[in-house]
Amino acid sequence: MASGTTRGGLIAAAVTVVCAVTVLAAPGMAWAGPNPAPSASATPAPGTTPGTTAGAGAGATPAPSKDLQAVRARLDTLYHDAAVATDAYNAAEEAAKKQSAALVALARKIVEGRERLAELKTRAGAAAAAQYRTGGLPDEAQLLLSDDPQEFLDGTGRVLQGQKATKGLLAELAQTQQDLEQYAADASAQWQKLEANRKAKAKAQKRIEQQIAAAEELESQLEKQEKERLAQLEEEAARQAQTAWLDTGVLKGAQGKATTQGAKAVRFATAQLGKPYEWGAEGPRTFDCSGLTSQAWANAGAPIPRTSQEQWKRLPHVAVADMRPGDLIIYFEDASHVALYIGNGTIVHAPRPGRTVTLAGAGSMPILGVVRPGA
Repeated sequence: MASGTTRGGLIAAAVTVVCAVTVLAAPGMAWAGPNPAPSASATPAPGTTPGTTAGAGAGATPAPSKDLQAVRARLDTLYHDAAVATDAYNAAEEAAKKQSAALVALARKIVEGRERLAELKTRAGAAAAAQYRTGGLPDEAQLLLSDDPQEFLDGTGRVLQGQKATKGLLAELAQTQQDLEQYAADASAQWQKLEANRKAKAKAQKRIEQQIAAAEELESQLEKQEKERLAQLEEEAARQAQTAWLDTGVLKGAQGKATTQGAKAVRFATAQLGKPYEWGAEGPRTFDCSGLTSQAWANAGAPIPRTSQEQWKRLPHVAVADMRPGDLIIYFEDASHVALYIGNGTIVHAPRPGRTVTLAGAGSMPILGVVRPGA
């Protein structure tokens, strides 16, 4: 920073950085979570066109199941890709918040360092002026020229103290200057990271919006009866997946009880039932999948990572058979979706755009693993 920069100017500049990041962090529209149905091919069946039906109209015959299955698979893919992009967006947003805070802290350190440097230079200037007033002779020389033995003896201690103080002043001046240079270098590095994350957020947001727009366009091509049938297919697939999961006996003998914190997280999450899903949202009116789980545990007094991928990476893993209410179930191989387990084979989660926070079977989506926040 320039030597003439004022405290107010530096802090104002740092605050401007934070404000800019805050504006960039605002979500623009609902984002996607994976559809609660087992994975299927995203490629339409040969000879079929997703979303189109011969003789479409008020009394049109619903499209064959194989056509709607292709539509459902394509929607799954689009919403899943949007969920992956949302995780990238949320991660970039979290990083940007931390970098903005670091820039503000560095700006304050630079202001304080410059003020300290000015004070030290003033003290050094005063010492130089005092030497000038004594004819330019150092204290040691003046002491040796003294005719008074007592003055010589008394002055010896003052000279030693003065030498020590002078060395300390010079050392502090050098250290303060070195600190300022390091703060400036750190601020430059943090700014570069902030800019990189702003670009990552913008790229992720564009990807999210493209995937959701494509999904909405595909759904808009369906007639009412087709949409109803598609919903039935989704429900049937989720029910079959849940039944198959339970039939493995994975929950037999599972007696895990929620901790005090886990129970509090469950109460918070279930209190959000019916609230809309929105990508990048952490409440209180809308949530995305990891926004719901992270806020549930923050409310329980145990903050956890913001994204489903970071929750999977950084939280302790537990066996599915050992999970208890309050644990988080991570879904899909890329950890792109997360839900909070509430017991009895049931989860609460925020599914995807157009849906609300809801209850579902824990086995209705492909499980990657289980992680345990809190103690």
